[in-house]
Amino acid sequence: MLQQTQVVTVLPRYAAWLAAFPTITALAEADEDEVMKAWEGLGYYRRARYAHAAAKQIMVQHGGVFPRAFDDILALPGIGRSTAGAIASFAFGDAYPVLDGNVQRVLHRYFGASKNQQQWQQAETMIKQSKSPALWNQAMMELGATCCHRSKPSCVNCPMQQQCLSAFQTITPMVTKNKIKVRDVYWQVQCYGDPLDEKIWLVRRPNRGIWGGLWSPPIDESYQQGEKRPTLVHTLTHRRLHLYGACMQCPPPAAEGAWFLLTKLPALPTGIRRLLAIMLLE
Repeated sequence: MLQQTQVVTVLPRYAAWLAAFPTITALAEADEDEVMKAWEGLGYYRRARYAHAAAKQIMVQHGGVFPRAFDDILALPGIGRSTAGAIASFAFGDAYPVLDGNVQRVLHRYFGASKNQQQWQQAETMIKQSKSPALWNQAMMELGATCCHRSKPSCVNCPMQQQCLSAFQTITPMVTKNKIKVRDVYWQVQCYGDPLDEKIWLVRRPNRGIWGGLWSPPIDESYQQGEKRPTLVHTLTHRRLHLYGACMQCPPPAAEGAWFLLTKLPALPTGIRRLLAIMLLE
């Protein structure tokens, strides 16, 4: 969950996730829609699918017991070198480094190590010299998160200022522009007089691409923006979506989907849920 998501957002969701799936067995045996629903709102839903797949792999290959060896951890779906290092050090006390964005920034400024391989070499050398790999990893991440900020590092408060090659230098942050993507979202709602009986037609998104594996009303991705103001502008990490809502008289015949009660929806992308809230209240 902490991949691409801040701690303050993760904490309550982590507790709810463990309540829903308290064991590896419970997660492995859960239905995919149940897993995605529990993840709803956290974004980057492939992480939920990876966790689900990893639980199944642990059941088959390791008898339901989380593996202890670093290579076995690294072989799990969704586990890269840095995440494997976090698990190995925090759970088992092994000397494997974490190299998240915060740690990369610290190593780049402290050593002048700009290439990824140089940073891995520095991190591995330093953690092997530490007496507590878990504490070292945590300290490096915290140093980057609380002191060695991306645009305004607090060098005056940094305990490494005397040895750091970049201490007190002017930092020019990189500016990235979000790409604008336009999506035209159509939906069909069945009304029966009682709001509790209203249903909406949803289709499952392809596993690859944006909102992979989630449910949504049919979406036309070839829509041209023109001069019409979007119903909702939804911002993601590297793109800004202009969403246009429109109600159809019948579901598109080519779109295989299902009817869902508005009071019992499956996991929806946050942008789609916000769009529906706007349109269904009009």
